[in-house]
Amino acid sequence: MDLTVGLDFGTSNSAVGVAVNGQPWLVELEPGEKTLPTAVFFDPKGGMRLGSAANRALIDGEEGRYMRALKSVLGTPLLRETRPIGGKRQSLLDVIALFLRDLRVRTEDQLRNPVTGVVSGRPVHFHSRDAAMDAQAERDLREAYTMAGFSDIRFLPEPEAAALSARDLAAGEIGLVVDIGGGTSDFTLFRKANGRAEVLASHGIRLGGTHFDRALSLRHAMPLLGAGTEVRRALAEGRLPVPASLFNDLATWQKIPFLYTRDTLSLARDLVRHAVEPEKLARLIEVLEAELGHDIAFAVEAAKIGANGGKDAAVNLSLVEKGLSAPLTPADLAACLAGNRAELSEAIRDTLASAGLSPEAIGAVVYVGGSSLMDVVARATEEVLPQARALRGEAFTAVIDGLALASSEARQDT
Repeated sequence: MDLTVGLDFGTSNSAVGVAVNGQPWLVELEPGEKTLPTAVFFDPKGGMRLGSAANRALIDGEEGRYMRALKSVLGTPLLRETRPIGGKRQSLLDVIALFLRDLRVRTEDQLRNPVTGVVSGRPVHFHSRDAAMDAQAERDLREAYTMAGFSDIRFLPEPEAAALSARDLAAGEIGLVVDIGGGTSDFTLFRKANGRAEVLASHGIRLGGTHFDRALSLRHAMPLLGAGTEVRRALAEGRLPVPASLFNDLATWQKIPFLYTRDTLSLARDLVRHAVEPEKLARLIEVLEAELGHDIAFAVEAAKIGANGGKDAAVNLSLVEKGLSAPLTPADLAACLAGNRAELSEAIRDTLASAGLSPEAIGAVVYVGGSSLMDVVARATEEVLPQARALRGEAFTAVIDGLALASSEARQDT
């Protein structure tokens, strides 16, 4: 019997689930783990490792190419550009399809049945400022699922899936799902009735945990590698700023692997020769030669989590240079993400307006996704909904639980 599953293909983590006796049941994609880091590692011979195995390969310094935040390239031209990956030319669409196919195979091994149908989560908007790119992103993801061996493919907005699984709301009570993923922020207003979730309005913006990381990296880590410094003109008097594009890419998860080229390294060496502060740009060369971009990204993420806990933290860059670090206090974190906080508050107000509801009508806020636990998200929400109670108990599983429940309904429809 062919099965339909719920699948949450996330920017940071992915999960697969089915409904068993009306309750969500999640597949162990790794031993003892029901979520899998959305990360891949290709060795020079073409071998591919996923999830924690990919992370370990990176941490252990194995030769190869590490990739994360693959979902963020859906709908963009970068998705279909081919380049050498794992010993042959591939596109990121190929990589995503391989990742999804591996999830399908692991699921079939556990369920002992072929899996051909999927109810896939998707953000309300992959790209909130470009309708054409937004539509293209869903077509891209559908194509990746087809390449991965799925034939019956349905999509459900992730915050609506979370609403399906929401608990602790009284009958008739209105809740707001605040779903902050790695690449997007989604909001769904819903009313609980007869054990179901009636969706009242949904809204989304392209802002998530990787954007927080990028902002922190550009402000606190990249200046130590030469961002914001100047170089002397080679053939004339005066100075020019170091190209910002190098550091923008180095601070962006999905673009890091493509910096490790001869042309980029040659550019960096030329910048050092003309640099006003050559010692900083020399660190950039070290990062490029030793391929330390993802190590820096992980260090930024770790400092973000530490400062979010209310304690002083630091971005540890000792892999680049012994003793090198960038302090990050809770106040620094709040200041850096102040603009993001304003965006989140505005998006919540827009969601309320689309449903014609006042803040007082909302009884509870259901926080979903690891990034929803950031203080900046809580402050943005409380600014708009100061009276609503906060529900955080299912932050990491609400979406996949809802998709698992929805997969049962999809099977009945076929």
